Amino acid sequence: MRSKDKDIVRVVEEMKKTKVKELRGDEWKIEGELVLKEGKIYVLKDKKLRAEVIQLHHDVLAAGYGGRWKTVELVTRNYW
Repeated sequence: MRSKDKDIVRVVEEMKKTKVKELRGDEWKIEGELVLKEGKIYVLKDKKLRAEVIQLHHDVLAAGYGGRWKTVELVTRNYW
């Protein structure tokens, strides 16, 4: 895990301990088990996890493949 991800995990753990749901206005939020950055689900820099997110969105396009950039667009609509 990269140091930035470690910092985020540490901050999220502190937010949960103190029951803080928002940080810096609405830039960072915790909703259940999800960490949101600017309203999008934050995905740690974990190759396996990120590949799974990409694969899920790529498979949606299987009926009509829109290319690499269409997949990127779909992923970045909901994930940070």
